[in-house]
Amino acid sequence: MSDPRPIGLFDSGVGGLTVAREVFRILPGESIIYFGDTAHVPYGPRQKEELIRFAREIISFLIAAGVKYIIFACGTNSSLTLPLIRRDYDVPMIGLVEPGAREAVQATRNRRIGLIATEATVKSGAYQRTVRRLTPESEVFAQAAPRLVPLVEAGLSAGEEARRAVFAYARPLKEAGIDTLILGCTHYPFLTPHFREYFGPDVRLVDPAAATVLEAQREVERLGLINAAAGAPRHSYYVSGDPAGFVSAAQKLGYHLENVRRLQLESLPPEKAWRARPPQAAGG
Repeated sequence: MSDPRPIGLFDSGVGGLTVAREVFRILPGESIIYFGDTAHVPYGPRQKEELIRFAREIISFLIAAGVKYIIFACGTNSSLTLPLIRRDYDVPMIGLVEPGAREAVQATRNRRIGLIATEATVKSGAYQRTVRRLTPESEVFAQAAPRLVPLVEAGLSAGEEARRAVFAYARPLKEAGIDTLILGCTHYPFLTPHFREYFGPDVRLVDPAAATVLEAQREVERLGLINAAAGAPRHSYYVSGDPAGFVSAAQKLGYHLENVRRLQLESLPPEKAWRARPPQAAGG
């Protein structure tokens, strides 16, 4: 029994490619459909209502495209929109917060956990609440970092400007004495060398992507949605902005993408036309 339908992933831009990379590694037989909402990046400064609207439009597109499972490959959406809208759809979904918080709790030794994320993620309190639920004795020190996503999207993650920005945002967290840092935005793993340089070997960096995809793997297998068929998977990429800009930014980050297509969210039919059907049994 096999379900060849793709897995859907979405983010505000190129950040979610760090999650896609884990899908390719952990679930190598699965095809993906990736949507980067580059017309609206960055998500961090936007209002919750606007982010919910974007998420619903993207999810509607992914469902219409036939995905069997959706990964919120975006820290902001995982924090704000997933808890509010997942019950409205029949396609199973997962976000980054719970797996990332769980990994941080397992990693910390002194119970002082840092979180660096977008303004919206920090303000949502999602990571803070989840960590406290998992281990009430832990403290979470959160730092919003609004300059980092635009730098990554511009292909400047390796440069001096990004290095200085990381150091400035990381300083209060180091002064707080953290021993574990959650990279709460999927763009931030592209800045890992700067974080490692600043914090040194004594601070564990937690990228929630791998833990999230491992959890997704378990759920896909449990639901009978795994693709066990032979043959190479097929991957499709869509953006709401300029495809050439997305391809260029991805290439600077080490991803070589072809056939990236533009899809304007505003041009999609009303959401009610794309209500999800219940997940089919494997082979259905």
